Amino acid sequence: MGTVPGGLCLGPRRCRALLQLLLLGLAVGAQDLLPPTAAPWSRDPGLRARAASSPSSLQKLWGRFPLQPGPQGAGPRCWFHGFWSEPQSPWFIFGGGTQLTVLDQPKSAPLVTLFPPSSEELQVNKATLVCLMNDFYPGTVMVAWKANGTTITQGVETTQSSKQRNNKYMASSYLTVTPDQWISRGTYTCQVTHEGSTIEKNVSLAKCSWSPTLTPYAET
Repeated sequence: MGTVPGGLCLGPRRCRALLQLLLLGLAVGAQDLLPPTAAPWSRDPGLRARAASSPSSLQKLWGRFPLQPGPQGAGPRCWFHGFWSEPQSPWFIFGGGTQLTVLDQPKSAPLVTLFPPSSEELQVNKATLVCLMNDFYPGTVMVAWKANGTTITQGVETTQSSKQRNNKYMASSYLTVTPDQWISRGTYTCQVTHEGSTIEKNVSLAKCSWSPTLTPYAET
């Protein structure tokens, strides 16, 4: 008979059965097929009471398994009384930190649109390029900015992905430069990487339909 620190004694058969139920509940609960009250071992009042009085022991026991749930709010959670899943796309962490995302809909590449600085903005000695990404799934993208093929890191701000009404995601990235840099650097590129595929959009002053008239910058 095995003894879990904290005084919870389990025989070999119960240990094996508990492990099987834990893994089965995690797999099934991630697909919204196992409600909280359906966890088989949660029907044992005695075990439930002991678990409530010694949560740290069961947490340590669960921590010894190689498959662990993601942090709170990131997917299915498991506690002493059973398993349940949340509406977010579930993910799990294996071993040293490999992330597994469980998809609940087909993958979708982002639609990328790159906007140059507006003429109104250039009139006040500002220049912001805007890269919009829409309708992608899953909701993780990486954005890189380039000027004539050279990566730019200064002046870059990228928002976190947010869910659209169609359950896909959107995000935006901004590159702020001076009007002189916008005019002299030539071609700017917004490079978006999603699920191993890369999409690039380019814009340059020569491709714009307007010719900016810059207002001299007045130092104070």
